Amino acid sequence: MTGYGKAECEVQSKKITVEIKSLNSKQLDLNIKIPSIYKEKEFEIRNELSRELVRGKVDFYISTDTAVEETSVSVNTKVLRSYYQQIAETAKELNLTLPDDILTSLLRLPDALKSEKQEITDEEWNAILSNTKSAIVLLNQFRIQEGNALEKDILDRINLITSLATDLEPFETQRIEKLKMRIKQSLAELGIEKVDQNRFEQELIYYIEKLDITEEKVRLANHCSYFLETIADVESSGKKLAFIVQEIGREINTIGSKANDADMQKIVIRMKDELEKIKEQINNVL
Repeated sequence: MTGYGKAECEVQSKKITVEIKSLNSKQLDLNIKIPSIYKEKEFEIRNELSRELVRGKVDFYISTDTAVEETSVSVNTKVLRSYYQQIAETAKELNLTLPDDILTSLLRLPDALKSEKQEITDEEWNAILSNTKSAIVLLNQFRIQEGNALEKDILDRINLITSLATDLEPFETQRIEKLKMRIKQSLAELGIEKVDQNRFEQELIYYIEKLDITEEKVRLANHCSYFLETIADVESSGKKLAFIVQEIGREINTIGSKANDADMQKIVIRMKDELEKIKEQINNVL
């Protein structure tokens, strides 16, 4: 699910900002962008994010308000002096005159300048870690708000499917009468006036049994009830919900294949439509 968290602090006259953004993803995909001074702590940051966020496409940023690099640069006098002596001796041997800007040229040579990277202090790291935890809390609060809205939408659709299954019952009774009329009409068209009533009832029972959807409705009700129990569980259950949705879809498809009635088919189509929307939403559930 989507989420956003941000936290700021000031340490040693430096303003540090931690930001976390999250989009839906089946696995945890971390993208961490931090200043080089904090690179040694990247592993700890990843562990903290992995432990708390579980999954999602997560972008993590640390930024500071200082415009300069976190390094101090100084002239490597020993190396520079050695360069100069060697160049001067070579120029003397070749009877050449050293240019006036020789120092500028020397400073461009390898190792003429040395940089000393500043070390991150315990105070600064603890502040960053605390900010990271605060940003994670804010991001999870954002996720919870979205999750509550998502849960309500899914529950409404599951309850609607249950209600639509109940709406099938009146048409089931009508369907039997329609089947009787259809068979009698077919016999009349064939010119058969007298029919063995016992055999007629047997054939009718055969068709009714083939079209009976009682078992499918019972299983559908059980799957929907189990879905409601599972979604109420505090543990991560996205995959389990997806499996239950598959079973719900199986029963709806079977009811549709047995319907043999236009009004029932309309209800089945509505049930399938709601189920497809549930499937889309389930992809956002942990």
